[in-house]
Amino acid sequence: MAFIDYYNILGVPKNASEKDIKKAYRKLARKYHPDLNPNDKEAEKKFKQINEANEVLGNPDNRKKYDQYGEHWQNAEAYEKAKQQQQYSQQHSTQGDFDGYTEKDFSDFFESMFGGKSSRSQTRQAKFRGQDFNAELRLELKDVYTTHKRTLTVNNKNIRITIPAGLENGQIIKIKGYGGKGVNGGPNGDLYIQFSIVNNTSFKRNGDNLYTSVDLDLYKAMLGGEIMVNTLDGKVKLNVKPETQNGTKVKLKGKGFPVYKKQGQFGDLYVTYNIKTPTKLSAKEKELFTELAKLR
Repeated sequence: MAFIDYYNILGVPKNASEKDIKKAYRKLARKYHPDLNPNDKEAEKKFKQINEANEVLGNPDNRKKYDQYGEHWQNAEAYEKAKQQQQYSQQHSTQGDFDGYTEKDFSDFFESMFGGKSSRSQTRQAKFRGQDFNAELRLELKDVYTTHKRTLTVNNKNIRITIPAGLENGQIIKIKGYGGKGVNGGPNGDLYIQFSIVNNTSFKRNGDNLYTSVDLDLYKAMLGGEIMVNTLDGKVKLNVKPETQNGTKVKLKGKGFPVYKKQGQFGDLYVTYNIKTPTKLSAKEKELFTELAKLR
């Protein structure tokens, strides 16, 4: 396995903070995203490398293992366990005291694990679970209004996953068995995906409910009537009651956001009326308002 300098890929120094690594990743991911570079093989390759680097350096545990073990970081736990087992075995052996692991021992361990020259302990190595992977997926609010499928590139592999409707910002889901490969026949690790959901709509989301405001002219507010209101699922007709006051809030049941993993269930949409006072009145309008004021 060739060594890959993930710090160089993200363009950050080895002492970079978590914030700096996250900032560098997001900047490069936007620059080389396949949607912005269609049919560009080099950009696609760069995007995969950036994601792989973020999976390692963006996770404090993975980064620590990478700094210590380099290209063998995914098998750091297996190495530590094997080292502990050998220490225990040699400490209880009648052949003498154990003086610690050498660089040769370290090299022999990985050669026995990944191929190469034989090792006496190769036939009795324990099975170890693969490393868990972490990834971040950036979506817009409308993307999680309906359930759909999407292809992710994780560790140079394309993974087709289903995005459930109703996901919350920051929510993490687990894809079982899509992490690092197990050691010596052990089970694969899992893939954890954290969703970053950006709201570019006129709606405010709170759980399964949506909130919006609608401008209402003075005459419609006083006399009542019908208006068309936007929802995430298209326009709906709404009846305005006569003498509606500014700031009045009405609920449209079932027109909110889908409930996570409960097909067919939705939250509510709350609409607040903002009554607009007419400006640039004509002489006739001023006269009518004056008469109305006298009547009141």
